[in-house]
Parts: sequence; structure tokens; C-alpha cells
Amino acid sequence: MAITWGKAMVVSKHLDKIAWTVTALLLVITILFMNGGALGLEAMEHTMGYENRLFDNTWVHTIDIVMNDWDKFIDNATSEEYYTAAVVIDGEAYKNVGIRGKGNTSLSTVSTMNSNRYSFKVEFDHYDSSITYHGLDKLSLNNLIQDSTMMKDYLTYTMMKEFSVTAPLCSFVYITVNGEDWGLYLAVEGVEDSFLERNYGSNCGELYKPDSMSFGGGRGNGKDFKLNDFMKREGSSDVKLQYVDDNAGSYTNIWNNAKTGITTADQTRLIESLRKLSNSEQIESVVDIEQVIRYFVVHNYVCNRDSYTGSMIHNYYLYEENGQMAMIPWDYNLAFGTFQGGNAQSTVNEPIDSPVSDGSGEDRPMWNWILSDETYTELYHKYFAEFLNTVDIGGIIDNAYSLIQSYVEKDPTAFYTYEKFEAGVETMRQFCSMRSESISMQLANGETTSAVSYVDASGLTLSDMGSMGRGGGFGDGGMPDMGGSKVGFGGRGSPGGTTSEDTEKNTRPDTDANASSGLNNQGISVSEGMPEMKEGFDPWQMPSGDLNFNVNGMGNNASSSANWIWLSISVLILGAGLIIAKLYKH
Repeated sequence: MAITWGKAMVVSKHLDKIAWTVTALLLVITILFMNGGALGLEAMEHTMGYENRLFDNTWVHTIDIVMNDWDKFIDNATSEEYYTAAVVIDGEAYKNVGIRGKGNTSLSTVSTMNSNRYSFKVEFDHYDSSITYHGLDKLSLNNLIQDSTMMKDYLTYTMMKEFSVTAPLCSFVYITVNGEDWGLYLAVEGVEDSFLERNYGSNCGELYKPDSMSFGGGRGNGKDFKLNDFMKREGSSDVKLQYVDDNAGSYTNIWNNAKTGITTADQTRLIESLRKLSNSEQIESVVDIEQVIRYFVVHNYVCNRDSYTGSMIHNYYLYEENGQMAMIPWDYNLAFGTFQGGNAQSTVNEPIDSPVSDGSGEDRPMWNWILSDETYTELYHKYFAEFLNTVDIGGIIDNAYSLIQSYVEKDPTAFYTYEKFEAGVETMRQFCSMRSESISMQLANGETTSAVSYVDASGLTLSDMGSMGRGGGFGDGGMPDMGGSKVGFGGRGSPGGTTSEDTEKNTRPDTDANASSGLNNQGISVSEGMPEMKEGFDPWQMPSGDLNFNVNGMGNNASSSANWIWLSISVLILGAGLIIAKLYKH
């Protein structure tokens, strides 16, 4: 009996130690889980709810903007002031959403034209931080100005994505306003909180959009924008990502356009990274080698002068985490050599190692480090060959064309005629085919720096794809007939025009014709299988106050929910461990 009792005592003693050990480990795990970023643990990207909804590129999505004071909003679009609206995305309605006009040259250009087709920025969380679209906080609706192909942005972002570059998601959307046709736009994921969450996890780094203050910073300054002043603007050293000195005041064009909350420590860390970058020191520690090289492969393929490598030196985001930097692409509506037009022969054959407008890349350290080391140059060329062999550029163009052609044909506010759209797409096909051929020969022959003429592009007119000076309505016959006044509807097609059979092929796969799709009497589609709008909601009334309008609860952040779930589980297990330890102790 004594022996049995002694053995029990020993077991109890060991179980006591085991229980406390398990408890301690669970506590450590909980701390690590909740504070992984601060402790240097890498956050993993994950799927956000909006990825496979609005950014499903197998069909053209629908967005209805519901506003009682739409005319007033359009008249004041250049002020970039937010107005309250409801938006209905593929049948899902969201109330009390913020919307404003957006753009730089596009905003000022539209304001001088007989057109109201502005680009828009939608902020789901502008008035209430709990509102998102399946986790998405910001959305850009691009008007596709200066782009007769309607797909220069789309093609570039898609190529970036397929080549494993961290880039914003995008999709084509057909917009209606209060149920009446407005036009085909490109929806682009805002490069802000949800973008960071999707790509870098909850414990992400810092995000900037370097730009000159005289150029309007991140807001665009569309109201007071003057093209002549813009063209004369000299790029600042900080926008070029050059190291100037250790004074934070020398980098105001970076700090003033920060998209995340930054501290003095963040500033100091980035300045040190810029110093090393400019001196080509410890490149691996300050540059995400893989991401930046892949970014420049696609960027240099599309020959975008309205960018970091152009004279304007803008249209990019800078991501920094633990001192390591990466480039994030933005705004490619003037790519493919269409910035101010251009010579097709020289553009198609542009040397891949000389992408900077003035011919020298020494003042662009984020690019120059690739050429400063033979190892990195070889890797860049290797990735370029991989890009040409793996990304089906022609297939992307053909798929996009099939998807949008019927929508372009009925678009009442488009900047270009349907005939110019057809010509633009064909020019883009030829450009990409020729560009790929030229680059392949550059790589094969080792002539990647000096001017080459491997491909005869003399018969190609780049401005057929749209250009800086031909946004539509600049003497090229591209503007629809707006009846002599700045109205919202009219031109090609009639307001609320009937969807053609071809158009219906590119709508949501599980949606039939209006009669059978559940189209309500206000023209808002509530597709089969989609959440219905709240009972009693009148979409034509000015939205106000009811912040529970998105009935499916998509204001919840997926990763935040997961954090709380895991925290709860950890607490429960921790509590169980304490109870077990106490029981065995007694």
C-alpha cells in the first residue's frame, strides 16, 4: 500500500511539473502570436474576402452609384471633396460610403472637356471605420482616359501579378448612376490598409507614395493643376530615392505622402536604407531583390515614361519593412510608349538596360543598383527571359478584348469611339509582339544598353493606343456627343440601354437575363446566390446613418477575427492548464 502511494506521489509530482511547463509554453506561444511583428517574425500573406469577388476577372462586374445630389457632386469633382453615397456592387449594397473625384492630369483634363467622366475614389470606411467591402477599405475607379485600348492599366497589373510582383488587384466594372448607364471603368484595389493586410499580413511595414509637394502629393491637386508647370517640374532627390543627408527634413516628399503611421524611428531607418542604397552597400539588406527586379522587368517592358524612370518621377509606392524596400506599381494608363506619344521604332526597340528618360540611371538608385553589379544585371536578364517565356501577353490581351468589347460599344461616356478602341487594341497586340521580339534579340546578342533596331516598327502609330495629348476629345473624334453641355448620360448608347446578347455573355455566370435574374424595379440586380439588400431599403434615397447596410457583415476584418479566435483558444488552453496543475497539486 505504501509503495503504491509512493508511486502516486511521484506521478503527481511529475504531472505537476508537466502541467506548469505546458502552461508556460502556451503563454509564450500566445505572446509570440500576438506580437510576432515586433519580435521580427515574418507575417504571411493571406486571402482577403474581396479577392474572389470584385476582382474575379472572368466577368465584367457592375457598380451602381446611388446619390440624390449627383449633379452637384460632378460639378465639384475637381475639388476632390468627399460626398456620401450608396454603392451596389454585383447586387451587394453598401450605405454611407465616401466618394470623390481623383487624378492628376486626368482630373484637370476632364474638367476642360465636354465630359463628366471623372475617375473616382471610393472609401468604404470614410465615415465609419467598421465598413469595408469584404475587407477592402479603398477602391479606385479609373475612367480609362488617354487609353483607347481600355486596358493599358489592366494589362500591366495583370502581367505584374502573373510574374509574381506584389501589385494591386484590378477588374473591369460597368458603372451605372442611379440605375442609368455611365460607362466602363477599371476598378483598382487601393494600395492602403487592406492591400497591406493581403500581401504582408497584419504586422506589416511602412508604406509611402513619394511625390513632389508642388505636384499635389497623394491627393492629386486636380483643381489647381497646370500641365505646363507639371512638365517643367524637376524631380526631387527624395522622390528619386536618393540619399541626401541624415536630416529628416530633406525627405518631406516621402513623409508627407506616407500611407501608414510613421515614427521618428521609421524615418531614421528608411534614411539609413537610402544611404546604403545610394552607395550600393549591403543591397541584400535594404532591397527586396526578387521583388524589385521582377517589378523592373515588367515596368521596363511596357515603356512607361510617366513613372519613376521618367522625367516626372512619380507613380509608384515604396514599401519598407525592417529596412528592406520594395517598389509597388501604380498608374500605367500612359504606358506602351504613349506618354506624349512617341517614336514607335525607338520605343519598341528600347534597350532594357536604359529605361530612364534622360538616358542615365545614376540618379535613380532603386534602379541603378541592378546595373552596378554584374551579378544583379545577369539576374535581371534571366528574369526578363523568364517573363517572355512564361507570361502569355497576347492571351491576356485577347481575353480582355473578348470580355469588354460589348461594354465599350455601348459605353455612353467613353473618350474614344468603338472604332478607335478596335484600332487601339490591334496596335497594342502589334506593339507587344514586336517588343517581345526585340527584347529576345537584345538578350541573345547582349545589346541591352545602346540603341538597337532589331524590329521594324515604322508602320506602328503609338498614339493609336491613346496618349498624353489625346485623352479623347482633343480633335480625334473620340468624345461622344454630350449634347453641348456637361451632362452625365448620353452619347453612344442610350441611358439604361438594353444589354445585348454579347454583353450578357460577360456578366456574372450565374445571372440570366433581367427577367429571370431578380432585377428589381429600380434596376439594381440582386443576382441569384448574392446577399439581398436590407428589407425596406430605398436605394434612391440619400444614404444616411444606417451603418449596418452591408447585411453580410463584411465590415469584419478576416485576419483580425482570426487573431481573436486564436487568442481565445490560447486563453482557454492556458486556463485548462492552470486548472490541471491545481488539481494535481492537491
